[in-house]
Amino acid sequence: MSSEVRSSDFTLSDSASFAFTARLPLSRYLVDRDHEARALPDLVATLWADAATRVVPLWNGTALVLPGDAREPHLAFLPPAILPPLDPTAIIVYLGRSLDPGAPEPVGTPLLAIELDDDQAASLESDSARWRSLRDLAATLGDRDTGVFAEALGLRNWHHSHRFCPRCGAAAASEAAGWVRRCTACGSQIFPRTDPAVIMLITDAADRLLLGSNALWENNRYSLLAGFVEPGESLEAAVLRESFEESGLRVTDATYLGSQPWPFPASIMCGFTARVASEQDPAALAPDGAEILDLRWFTRQELRAADASWLMLPGPSSIAHAMIEQWLAAG
Repeated sequence: MSSEVRSSDFTLSDSASFAFTARLPLSRYLVDRDHEARALPDLVATLWADAATRVVPLWNGTALVLPGDAREPHLAFLPPAILPPLDPTAIIVYLGRSLDPGAPEPVGTPLLAIELDDDQAASLESDSARWRSLRDLAATLGDRDTGVFAEALGLRNWHHSHRFCPRCGAAAASEAAGWVRRCTACGSQIFPRTDPAVIMLITDAADRLLLGSNALWENNRYSLLAGFVEPGESLEAAVLRESFEESGLRVTDATYLGSQPWPFPASIMCGFTARVASEQDPAALAPDGAEILDLRWFTRQELRAADASWLMLPGPSSIAHAMIEQWLAAG
């Protein structure tokens, strides 16, 4: 399933009736992360021996889904007994306890995630169509499954990128039920980190929307401008800087909308609106030529028009989709 949608796929009828953050697919969750339990000795082994525990298997950044209707997928939460024997070198994370009263598992069920190797994944499920990515599933999974997948994938990615101590270079081992890595030489602790990024819905005095095309995308794909927050920088300052760097425009009135995790590999996207500064000519667009190759202003009518079907807009799993949808609904 493609994570992209055509401009005509945006729905407008009910977008104003929901709080913005509640509409962001990856901001949904129904899990108690139960952080205090992470410090319990041998927590993973204890839970692995408990038949009531359920495990989310991961493979190459994908998760296993249950067979059934592809339009309403569900993650596979498996008992430990049907998974490979517990391997202390594998990436295993305690996710917390389920809070979903509508799930097959009772509320309070402890949840683990484990990453399988190729042979283990093929032995568990050889049909590759049942191993699905979060990008594809985020807009169709339920609240608990979406939150579980985002948490598990983010931690899996962190473990892969922090196998060695940043201080001395020695190997780092997982502990605290997957929430800490400790250097095997100097004892330094490494904790999970998330990289903040800002994404901006920029409008001009005529209430047109600025969209840009990234150098890595198809030439008909456009989205909002975005970029990472730099050290010593506020989110609002990052909005102003990134807007200028990518478009050549000075913007003002950076206003926070909401955020959602984006574990590809380790970000949180912080959504803002901003306006072109009154002294700035909106026509003076200057794409940086390296990251952004093209910039265009769009009216609501242009985005809604039938002939806008050529335009590829952000997929429904992204915060950009929700931000554009909200702007379309406002006028």
